[in-house]
Amino acid sequence: MSIVKHIPNSITCMNLLSGAVACVMAYNQLYFYASLFIYLAAVFDFFDGMAARLLHVSSPIGKELDSLADDVSFGLAPGTILYSWLKGIVGSDLSNPLPYFAFIISAFSALRLAKFNLDTRQTCSFIGLPTPAMAILTASLIALFDAGHICGTYNMEWLRPAASNQWVVLAYVLIFSVLMVSELPMFSLKFKNLKWAGNEPKFILLGAAIVLLVIFHLAAIPLIMLLFILMSVVLFALGKSTNKPVEENNQQ
Repeated sequence: MSIVKHIPNSITCMNLLSGAVACVMAYNQLYFYASLFIYLAAVFDFFDGMAARLLHVSSPIGKELDSLADDVSFGLAPGTILYSWLKGIVGSDLSNPLPYFAFIISAFSALRLAKFNLDTRQTCSFIGLPTPAMAILTASLIALFDAGHICGTYNMEWLRPAASNQWVVLAYVLIFSVLMVSELPMFSLKFKNLKWAGNEPKFILLGAAIVLLVIFHLAAIPLIMLLFILMSVVLFALGKSTNKPVEENNQQ
């Protein structure tokens, strides 16, 4: 039995394991470390598909496994982060139903993954907010309040009053849940070539990301994700976006 054909699925399993650890960290209110494991899951999610294509070992089971792993890492994990954060706001009384509404974002992540697995329009861009982008944005926003005393990142304490309001957090859950299943076209971050033509938004976002990282350090991550969303909305408004989204599952 060839070991090579199991490499992509093994990488996908590392994605799932990273997401599971992120859930544990989030439940224990270790938000900074939860965000690190979600970032790690995103790295594995990128490389499993690349490995499958390079090794020519794509399989139907790889596609299904990828969706399951993504739902844990980019659905359950951010939902657990928001649940734990809300529990810290309203108290740890398990009878209080408010924190459980955080898992709406997990349910919509699963819906997005299921819906777009069947979407035959998916070729070169996204429709709706990709689940990894939502998870990274969510994790990095909450992690900012832990990271200041861990890695000396840019101080974002001025955001804490808004982030500590349960209604603001619930509004975030609803808005980003809807964005994931919306028909809003969003450009893919994958490069098929390094030419400027056809890749303008990607190069602009990449350049802006480098500048933001230099200035704001860890605090740049949610800014980059928000810029990605804003650029997609602007391109859609200008009629320069495409209605052909790319598959989120890499092992095609």
